[in-house]
Amino acid sequence: MSSLKISKESQQRIRQLQKIYRAKKKEITCRLGEFSECLKEKDEIGIFSELAFCLLTPQSKAQCCWNAIRTIDRQNLLLSGTEDDIKGTLRRVRFHNKKARYVVGAREQFRNNEGLAIKTVLKNFSDVYECREWLVKNIAGLGYKEASHFLRNIGIGNNIAILDRHILRNLVQFSVIREIPPSLGKAQYLQIEGKMSAFAREIRIPLAHLDLLLWFKETGEIFK
Repeated sequence: MSSLKISKESQQRIRQLQKIYRAKKKEITCRLGEFSECLKEKDEIGIFSELAFCLLTPQSKAQCCWNAIRTIDRQNLLLSGTEDDIKGTLRRVRFHNKKARYVVGAREQFRNNEGLAIKTVLKNFSDVYECREWLVKNIAGLGYKEASHFLRNIGIGNNIAILDRHILRNLVQFSVIREIPPSLGKAQYLQIEGKMSAFAREIRIPLAHLDLLLWFKETGEIFK
């Protein structure tokens, strides 16, 4: 590794990671291709379901959160369900009371006379960073990690990082950061995101690919 100070132990881990990437690259590329079609193929409620999913994910299992979103959608609660209605579907999601409130609040942020206008709002931004800033400032419950996750999942966040606990733990293992910070404010998030981007370039794995690859390494699946 030429520009990053990587220990010999970490270099061995990187070689193993690159080996896993070669085996999983096609699957990762396919998954990201599905994300890239999201804005074009999904309607307003479909895009909102991705946002709601990301609002549920903090300290909860992703698959459990997505199952909850599918239940909410099947019951036609995404567009019109009350906070209590939605709360009742989130029993297996941590902090379900608060997260039900976040989902309803986010929905009202994008509501118009015809229903929802989340796709229209997103198209107003000149770049993904500006869009992420707006989301963090205007959607309660959405931090930089969740906003980045949402934007990646709808195909416009390939150059930003989703710094969840799985990713941070791996960044320590690969000597990209020294330790997992107790909390991530804006300045620290952007700093670590920059380091992860540099690391991705160094090991020649695109940032969005690296995120899914590390998720696979930790969980054994390439999901959302």
